[in-house]
Amino acid sequence: MSDPIPAILKRIDADQPRALDRLMELLRIPSISTDPAHADDCETAADWLVAELTDLGFKASKRATPGHPMVVAHGGEGARHVLFYGHYDVQPVDPLRLWNRDPFDPAVEQTARGPVIRARGASDDKGQLMTFLEACRAWKAETGGLPCRLTILFEGEEESGSPSLVPFLKENADELRAEIALICDTGLFDDRVPAIITTLRGLLGEEVTITGPDRDLHSGMYGGPAMNPIRVLTRILGGLHDDQGRVQVPGFYDGVGEPPSQVKASWNNLGFSTEAFLGEVGLSHAAGEVGRSGLEQIWSRPTAEINGITGGYTGDGFKTVLPSKASAKVSFRLVGGQDPIRLRESFRDWVIAQMPPDCQVTFAEHGAAPASAMETESEVFVAAQSALTEEWGLPAAFIGGGGSIPIAGYFQSVLGMQSMLAGFAKDDDQIHSPNEKYDVESFRKGVRSWARILRKLAD
Repeated sequence: MSDPIPAILKRIDADQPRALDRLMELLRIPSISTDPAHADDCETAADWLVAELTDLGFKASKRATPGHPMVVAHGGEGARHVLFYGHYDVQPVDPLRLWNRDPFDPAVEQTARGPVIRARGASDDKGQLMTFLEACRAWKAETGGLPCRLTILFEGEEESGSPSLVPFLKENADELRAEIALICDTGLFDDRVPAIITTLRGLLGEEVTITGPDRDLHSGMYGGPAMNPIRVLTRILGGLHDDQGRVQVPGFYDGVGEPPSQVKASWNNLGFSTEAFLGEVGLSHAAGEVGRSGLEQIWSRPTAEINGITGGYTGDGFKTVLPSKASAKVSFRLVGGQDPIRLRESFRDWVIAQMPPDCQVTFAEHGAAPASAMETESEVFVAAQSALTEEWGLPAAFIGGGGSIPIAGYFQSVLGMQSMLAGFAKDDDQIHSPNEKYDVESFRKGVRSWARILRKLAD
């Protein structure tokens, strides 16, 4: 059998105007999952995807959940079974005044760096999701079928914490379980180098509230003898790191290992500049662990960050109040074998041990997910790396992910399957922000990339 890829790629390029039209249709649906006012729009987006998948020959259905529906589809046949995951819901658009156009009136705009698709969800995740569907469309149109057995899972609550996801995975594990999960919710490295994420940091969120007096007090009358909760809170938070940038919670580094030497060497070859990276946001000096490179700090080291502090009077003007309460939100990015539940207990014990008389502390948890690491030596990863290299003309890099994509961990813990994360977004796509965009070239080459990857996986 001759290689169908040249003809498939030619068809993808010829069909791009129609592919863009289809993407625009999906982008016009304001499927904001966090806003109850858009619940019907999420249903509409799910219905739209079911219709598209059915048109592509998949057996597709919309599945009800306590929240927004899942879309599940099955198609193709063969020895290899692959699951593709994406999400059709989007972030809210506030503040609307900062958008240059209606966020749900998508258009292709010309920029100094080439044409872009401007709309909410263009990059996260509708544009990325559609790259895979358009690759399947080209395969079917050119060969009459799909290159392997495919299961599709599209979620409608990713941007609102995925409350229905784990129960759905557990209830449908036998139907969804595959050899590998493909996730297209990531980006290129340095806007030009294709990348496969092989590690993802986990995430632990904690909210700390310290209470002192039973009401706010006048600082002139009580300042001095009365304990101030803000004083207690800031002292504790100030001790979270030492002068070398290391976290001081007991047992914090349990389970933290070092990347293999060859992985570190490959990162060094990427030409990443910490100074340039920080310069883009008006900074100039690295503030993390001393002796660690910028990529190490982002991809392979755990962190503790204070995300918000409240207490006392914060309105206009001045009020000499000694507050009753003070709170802080603290997040931990986790790597390796760090146990988020054990770390939560350790952090709370560490805070409690520093409570002075007359102060009490309470905690509220905001999620806990372990880190994920992929087996890059497997033939699936090697095949995908080869396919991306062929399409982009530059060696595809195995990189780490500084953020957290919980779905990869859930696929591992609930379904017992590895995930491969490959996407085509760029750092300036402004996801979650006004004027979100997705490069037309990212869309085109994303479709071509998935077509090549599917061919390699089928082999």
